Amino acid sequence: MPDYDYQSDTRPFSRVLEDLGARDEPKLYLGELVNAFGERGFGALMLIFGLMNVAIGIIPGTTTILGAPLLLLGLQLATRQDQLWLPRWALRRWIERRAYRDGLERVLPRLRKVERLSRPRLSIMTSEVSEVLIGLATVLLAVILVLPIWGGNLIPALIISTFGFGLMQRDGLAVVIAWVAVGLIGLAALIVWLTWRWVSPYLLPAWEWANGLLPQAWAWLSGLFGG
Repeated sequence: MPDYDYQSDTRPFSRVLEDLGARDEPKLYLGELVNAFGERGFGALMLIFGLMNVAIGIIPGTTTILGAPLLLLGLQLATRQDQLWLPRWALRRWIERRAYRDGLERVLPRLRKVERLSRPRLSIMTSEVSEVLIGLATVLLAVILVLPIWGGNLIPALIISTFGFGLMQRDGLAVVIAWVAVGLIGLAALIVWLTWRWVSPYLLPAWEWANGLLPQAWAWLSGLFGG
């Protein structure tokens, strides 16, 4: 992947987001987002779609619309594609611009603070090999996003946003933070799985025993109250 000229648009990234929301058209099309951030590379698009999942993912159906591009982004990043491609039907998908503005108000102040602190560093974390690994992680996290899990979009979306911000700014520290979060999720999942493996041999027989008592208890209560 070539080294993108992230300064080709002189506006700060947060200002681009704000300008998108300020337009008069009631619908914000996915193609409009891609056009607005295409020159800043994959990282910018990962960041914007991730932030939108955080900000408005509670609205039914939005995680599917916003998660699908992240899935394609991850696949294309992992396979070393130079330019983002999305099918036409995806580019025609849209969300309400008012919902976008409302969500942006919640994330914009924090984004501006992070922008001021960011700088290029730890270049190994944004190397070509690192981009492939980030792409694979993005695919797995995007799969979680598109699943109909209530509240399940927050952590994966935040991690994808952090990966995207690190790539866009060439800030390896942001990428390290994202990988630490991925590791914590993996560790938590492992603990849950091991706990279930250890506890289930004892819980399942107890559950079956309790289910076996229910008919007897119901018959006893019915006889007690003359049912």
